[in-house]
Amino acid sequence: MRSGGTPPDAPGAQGAEALAVAPAAHRYRAIFLSDTHLGTPGCQVEALLDFLRRTESDALYLVGDIVDGWQLKRRWYWHQRHNDVIQKVLRKARKGTHVVYVPGNHDEAARHYAGVSFGDIRIAAEAIHVTLDGRRLLVTHGDLFDGVIRCAKWLALVGDVLYTFTLKLNQHVNALRGRFGLPYWSLSRFLKQRVKNAVSYIGAFEEALAAEARRRGLDGVVCGHIHKAEVREVDGMLYCNDGDWVESLTALVETYEGELRILHWPLLEVAAGPTAQPVEPRATPRQAATAHTACAS
Repeated sequence: MRSGGTPPDAPGAQGAEALAVAPAAHRYRAIFLSDTHLGTPGCQVEALLDFLRRTESDALYLVGDIVDGWQLKRRWYWHQRHNDVIQKVLRKARKGTHVVYVPGNHDEAARHYAGVSFGDIRIAAEAIHVTLDGRRLLVTHGDLFDGVIRCAKWLALVGDVLYTFTLKLNQHVNALRGRFGLPYWSLSRFLKQRVKNAVSYIGAFEEALAAEARRRGLDGVVCGHIHKAEVREVDGMLYCNDGDWVESLTALVETYEGELRILHWPLLEVAAGPTAQPVEPRATPRQAATAHTACAS
């Protein structure tokens, strides 16, 4: 449903004061994060913690695959820094940030708790985010629109194993590149861009989500799942993918001017189409804008 005013659990004056005292923080109306894959060696946890420390927002959406239950079932891996991420998010929620957790396929067990709040974090099967200029965006991880996940989960599990192998191989490749003074290079991103079937899969995924937004009478969609950050129009619908924290280290943000951008970390380089501009910390905190959020259980 669409809320006509400030929802009862949205950040109010007390939350605004809590955000205002954070030193040297980059402040946004909303931040969308997904695919952190906590519980795996591939999670870029130090960069993620740095991002969480240096950003504040009225609303924070966790758009699925936050904890990687698939890999934890195969092999237990949980570093103290992964605990620190959870604690940091809980602290933000306590201080007034409106946190909504929309589970994905890797943390699908959390879907059983849709409609329940844990530590001021609301779990929802999906959400509707209303931007400053009134655009209504479906917030969903995106796996439910992935034909492989829906029709052949075993194939998705095999793909996850191969993806993990690619990430390990990528570590060795970049260690070698580092010896020659070459910058970081993502093997998996290269394959996604060059392999014809991968390009077709991504295109079909984007079109399916755009079609769902149109069917519901919405203006667009925010998702994750495919680890490919982007903000663009797809079939007349606004398509936003917030990327991941395994390869690209990206988040989607809505500024206090209502602009949706991809934020790359730790370069602080914000992409909003062809004209990317760096974002500077705000000298004086602005009054927190109301984050209109409707959650569907």
